Amino acid sequence: MGTQARAMMRTRLFAAGAMIMMGGLLGVGIAGAAETFTIDSVHSSVGFKIRHLFSHVSGRFADFDGTLKYDAEQPEKSSIELVIQAESIDTDNQRRDDHLRSEDFFHVAEHPTITFKSTKIVPGEKPNRYRVTGDFTMRGVTKPVTIDVEMLGFAEIPGMGYRGGFDASTTLDRKDYGVEWNKVLDTGGAILGDEVAIDCSIQVVRS
Repeated sequence: MGTQARAMMRTRLFAAGAMIMMGGLLGVGIAGAAETFTIDSVHSSVGFKIRHLFSHVSGRFADFDGTLKYDAEQPEKSSIELVIQAESIDTDNQRRDDHLRSEDFFHVAEHPTITFKSTKIVPGEKPNRYRVTGDFTMRGVTKPVTIDVEMLGFAEIPGMGYRGGFDASTTLDRKDYGVEWNKVLDTGGAILGDEVAIDCSIQVVRS
């Protein structure tokens, strides 16, 4: 084999080796990268429930959005942010909704949004279950909250893109966020409970 032929072979081997190495590096990078999803509010819900006398009254927020950065290989490295427009509260009663928007409750004129930003995700004891801790802000008060999450799956849906979804729930004490309005009954007790149950069903679509 001549000198020129040997040089060409060395060049080809070097190029092949470089391509294999780059392919491996790129493959690792893609496998471990978090993908960005946005919340599909049309197929999602953010609701709550609170005790009123001898029953529970439920409501929802109609206007919200958010982003999920999802790492399929290591879900605990994922993150989520949610922004709720407080004025969009809906309990199927206009008079009550107006009161809830007032300074007695959400005070939407001063605090138009309710937000959650995750800081830590820990796998739960059961498959597809997670404990998501993050900063929850309402009425200008921020406190750490832990949410129980059940991952419902991810798949490519014809005509709708690559989608996923999960259910999330937690319980808050409204007084922790300065929502203290209540009325004491003559017979004892109060009209409203302090604990608020939060239930969300979220569907996301890959950006």
